[in-house]
Amino acid sequence: MADVTTEQVWGELAKRPFVVVGTTTAHGEARTAGVLPHVADGVVWFTTYARMWKARHIAANPHVSVTAPVHRRVWFAPWVRVPDATITFRGTAELVPAERMPREALDALTHGLDLTEDGPDGPLVGVAVRPVGDFVTYGIGVPVMAMTDPARAAGRVSTGTPAERFTPAAA
Repeated sequence: MADVTTEQVWGELAKRPFVVVGTTTAHGEARTAGVLPHVADGVVWFTTYARMWKARHIAANPHVSVTAPVHRRVWFAPWVRVPDATITFRGTAELVPAERMPREALDALTHGLDLTEDGPDGPLVGVAVRPVGDFVTYGIGVPVMAMTDPARAAGRVSTGTPAERFTPAAA
């Protein structure tokens, strides 16, 4: 089993430009969507619009999964194809009005654009995903060549409990 730490996984997760979020529809059907994340204070943030299907699914069922691909390659032979390493966890998602998001997360996700007017799918909302349980990893904290051995490449570590959690301000 890979020797990986909670801090190492959070650090790797914070560098990811893309993650896949799994939701469940009101009818119990699984759905996934790629999103652009921002990690802050033990929360994975992304934005969507209030009437988009991601927001509707989360409103109906806040239990989600997140998978972050981590590109790996053989540095001395970049033409050799290596599967991505992964970080996966389950979490609880919360819809947060954009104006109540932490400023750092909002600025990082909107790049300073003024999004005060509603879009065609309603107002912009933040989604705060708080991990629950463990990170399940593959290929994190091991050399690329160790990824050919599932027993060495697989890892599991607690998501940890950050001392300070985000709580949206009262409306």
